[in-house]
Amino acid sequence: MSGEGQIFVLSGPPGAGKSTIATRVLQDMPDLAYSVSLTTRQPRPGEQDGVDYHFVSREDFQARITAGEMAEYEEIFGNLYGTSEKIVRRALGQGQDLFLDTDVNGAEQLQKRFPDGVFIFLLPPSRKVLEDRLRGRATEDESQVRQRLERVRYELTKAKNYTHLVVNDNLEKAVAEVEAIITASRRRTQRHLKLLEEFQAS
Repeated sequence: MSGEGQIFVLSGPPGAGKSTIATRVLQDMPDLAYSVSLTTRQPRPGEQDGVDYHFVSREDFQARITAGEMAEYEEIFGNLYGTSEKIVRRALGQGQDLFLDTDVNGAEQLQKRFPDGVFIFLLPPSRKVLEDRLRGRATEDESQVRQRLERVRYELTKAKNYTHLVVNDNLEKAVAEVEAIITASRRRTQRHLKLLEEFQAS
């Protein structure tokens, strides 16, 4: 394999099942490193610092932006979310493939920094299913649900910029499709030039 790792970015509107699929992919592909995002929002029940997110203060996050430490960041519903560039560059430099779970604006920023990355947009099977999933989470009130549905409209305008699109109408199928995209990308000839050189030299 070539010495440099690759980034795989998964995005999708709220309620698309992004977190569930990300968890499954990382369980099935343990050699895929996960970049834990930073956020200024409060942890939800069951979330762990350093596992689900790095929960930091707004002051801490702003200081990191000022210092140029963020590969991408975005404010959503009053909270900041982002990815540390130092963590990403270190992992890629060590030859690790890195899996990231970001919103569409974060992915757009990452595309500029890592144009060879693989960007996967996750879509629910229908708007009704999306609404049902959001309400079924019971973590937001009706006004917050409506806010998130407005956000969906915006995120869908960015979907065409992704390298791949997966419809989550069946969890097992969607997980398999995301994993197939990652596996196929890892088999690209460009990532195995060192191996080819070794064969040619022998």
